[in-house]
Amino acid sequence: MNRNGADDQNADDQNAAGRDAPGRDGVIRLLGVRETPLSLDEVYDAVQAPGAGAVAVFTGTVRDHDHARAVTALSYSAHPTAEQRLRAVMEKIAADHPVIALAAVHRVGDLRVGDIAVIAAASGAHRPETFDACRRLIDDLKAEVPIWKHQTFADGGDEWVGAC
Repeated sequence: MNRNGADDQNADDQNAAGRDAPGRDGVIRLLGVRETPLSLDEVYDAVQAPGAGAVAVFTGTVRDHDHARAVTALSYSAHPTAEQRLRAVMEKIAADHPVIALAAVHRVGDLRVGDIAVIAAASGAHRPETFDACRRLIDDLKAEVPIWKHQTFADGGDEWVGAC
């Protein structure tokens, strides 16, 4: 086992790919908080690597309901430190998981039902740690990055939902 809890074969696979070890520069390939539509292709391409035997991607989309209430409008806003906080989340995941690359982008502004709101991705030598890293990336992003959702409902009500 290496310092990250992975077996030495995983570390060898990453080193053979010419990639940085987990937690070092180069693992975070893409991060952003944007007003423009998000691209699955951009995020997937960002985490591709010759030594990546696995790529896990999570896509969060705007749905037409929340808590059995019809959603008619949705807007995301972010604190000015959101990208810094996202980088800190990604650095921690890179240090804790034997990944080759990470990417995460979140949309802000007005979105419609079906729009992509967030994309998180991880690549690694093997499936289990790649899934784990991607899951942790989206969970920690939602818990720790200051991005808020404002929903308006068909019944005239509205609510703010904080990501952290």
